[in-house]
Amino acid sequence: MSSFNPSTAGGSSGTSAASDKLLMVRSVDLLKSKDGPNRREHHTDAYFSDKLIVRRGQTFQMWIEFSRPFNPKSDKLQLQLKLDPIFSSNPGIRISVPLVDVLEDGRWEMKLVEQKDKRVRLAVNTLPSASIGRYRVTVESFSPRGKLLFPCTPNDIYLLFNPWCEDDPVFLDNEEERKEYVLNSMGRIYYGTEQQIGARTWNFAQFEQDVLEACLFLLERGQVAVTEWRDPVIVCRTVSALVNTNDDRGVLMGNWSDSYEDGTSPTVWTGSGAILRQYYKSSGKPVKYGQCWVFAGVTTSVLRCLGIPTRCVTNFSSAHDTDLSLSTDIYLDEKLELIKDETSDSVWNFHVWNESWMTRPDLPAGNGGWQVVDATPQELSQGSYRCGPTPVSAVRNGQVHLKYDTPFVFAEVNSDRIYWQKKADGSLSQVHVEKNSIGQSISTKAVGSDARVDITHLYKYPEGSEEERIAVETASRFGSKPTLYLSPTDSDVSIEIVMNGAGPRIGEDAKLSIVLKNTSSKQRTAALLYEVMVMYYTGVMKDTVKKDRITVDLKPQETKIFPWTLQYKEYMNHLVDQGALMLSVTGRVNQTKQILATQFNFRLRTPDLIITPLEDAVVGKELTVQITFQNPLTQVLKSVLFRVEGLGMQSVRMIEHGDVEKLGKVTLTEKYVPTVSGSQKLLASMDCRLLTQVHGFADIVVKPE
Repeated sequence: MSSFNPSTAGGSSGTSAASDKLLMVRSVDLLKSKDGPNRREHHTDAYFSDKLIVRRGQTFQMWIEFSRPFNPKSDKLQLQLKLDPIFSSNPGIRISVPLVDVLEDGRWEMKLVEQKDKRVRLAVNTLPSASIGRYRVTVESFSPRGKLLFPCTPNDIYLLFNPWCEDDPVFLDNEEERKEYVLNSMGRIYYGTEQQIGARTWNFAQFEQDVLEACLFLLERGQVAVTEWRDPVIVCRTVSALVNTNDDRGVLMGNWSDSYEDGTSPTVWTGSGAILRQYYKSSGKPVKYGQCWVFAGVTTSVLRCLGIPTRCVTNFSSAHDTDLSLSTDIYLDEKLELIKDETSDSVWNFHVWNESWMTRPDLPAGNGGWQVVDATPQELSQGSYRCGPTPVSAVRNGQVHLKYDTPFVFAEVNSDRIYWQKKADGSLSQVHVEKNSIGQSISTKAVGSDARVDITHLYKYPEGSEEERIAVETASRFGSKPTLYLSPTDSDVSIEIVMNGAGPRIGEDAKLSIVLKNTSSKQRTAALLYEVMVMYYTGVMKDTVKKDRITVDLKPQETKIFPWTLQYKEYMNHLVDQGALMLSVTGRVNQTKQILATQFNFRLRTPDLIITPLEDAVVGKELTVQITFQNPLTQVLKSVLFRVEGLGMQSVRMIEHGDVEKLGKVTLTEKYVPTVSGSQKLLASMDCRLLTQVHGFADIVVKPE
């Protein structure tokens, strides 16, 4: 309830007889409680805040108490709403909400729905195209004796996008999808390689304490006029620039250097809440550090919090095509050794971006629906590090001229790998092409479960189909250079690298197989060079661990499989963050001069943290949980820290454990008090310089009190 000593504006003042006839507002009740009808009907009851949070294009109710009964014949009433930027001098928005007899859709209006003595209940209609944000509210009352103003401060109204409203551009007509992409605060983010897909659980925390305030604070940092806050296309584009710090005062600083002493290692974060709260409470100091999945996790949190349906999407073998040639170029010297510093193109083992759901009235019909939004700072777009929103349908059809940033996204999922050989005179010849190697197993979490769903078909037509050929030709017309494919006349020997099962674990020897196949009716001899390199997951090579040359004789029609092993002692001192390695094999067939080339990315799998609740979970009661970890390395892990969040906790718990012995086991016993009933998750991760990407989660059903 708000109460205030009203100021008069016009009319007579002073005498008590006059004030009896003036219509004075005594109090306003915005009916903002979490379990009240406003918050429930607007699907905002999960927000930790005790403010009135409503969605646009939908009515909400409020009570006003006057100094005397309201007389509809002689008294008038209206609301004044103000949306003013707090941190900039940009002009704000003023809205007058008149009292009417009948509410009509698509207008700011209110209607008297109940009168009890001196109190009236109003139904207030908001516009489905209104700017989102925090509105200040003033009640204006008019009577024959004059006008009075009653500011409702500090009871502001937070207005959000509304995926439940058919007239809102973010409308999503499937309730299960709305629950997943707007209301679910837990998700899965995929990483690794297409042969070894890993998953980590992420706490989007969009309803946690201070997160809504942090998201609106962030929007203001974007220097975009509040009149533009009505448009989800502009809001998504602004957020994609602001989640990174590269050219504005954004949230998260990227770091791919493998050195994080003055911040948090990107693999340690388990959710966005701590990041957004730290940013907000420090008045916008950048948080250290992020990599692509952290940028995507935070973007999902911000957009879901504001009401835009959003999901995390992982693209495996993701091309970073700096010249938009729609090809990723790899250069070999005369001895077929990789020239490592020649190319600025790279292929990321995986790259995580977002998709947000909205109509695109700024584009030709058929481009609404899922839009790629990518906050990882990779390339400048109209002067800022941002990407999107890019219609997924435009990527699929090769319509790279449609905005925003479609050529870049198209190349991420469609490039071919082309191997060039550099001659002594500096000239280049194309020696091998690997088609279809880029843009694999594009993945997102399923609706309503933790399963992985492959959505590659939304980004590209089946390989070799007529539609795919047309899409690539369409895109090539707009690309920077046409791609020429030259094949040697004889290409009867093939090479492939194969991994068994889920692949090697960290601390063990890594075993792969190299398969050579001779499809000709003649003898073939191949001289091969193999090199295994430690990689950052972004495709940047750190150093070579081992290389060697071998010669293989193949009989007519023969297939030869020979095992290849990298011992733990050979790689143990070389690893970087993600335990990522690449085996590159090049070679030449003596008889035909055919060039053989292939690259295979793999990772060393890390152990999980095992989380076990030791009793039933009940809201408000202490719950004992056991967290166990087994060190897979014959090395001591120094200064190990564990981070735990979830179960409705409003912050992350840090547990400083100290050192873990070689091959040692850790068992932690921790107590938590669940605050929310229903199906919840508890997440944990381990922070350790020597062993990264160690995390785990438990599904815990919390009973009501």
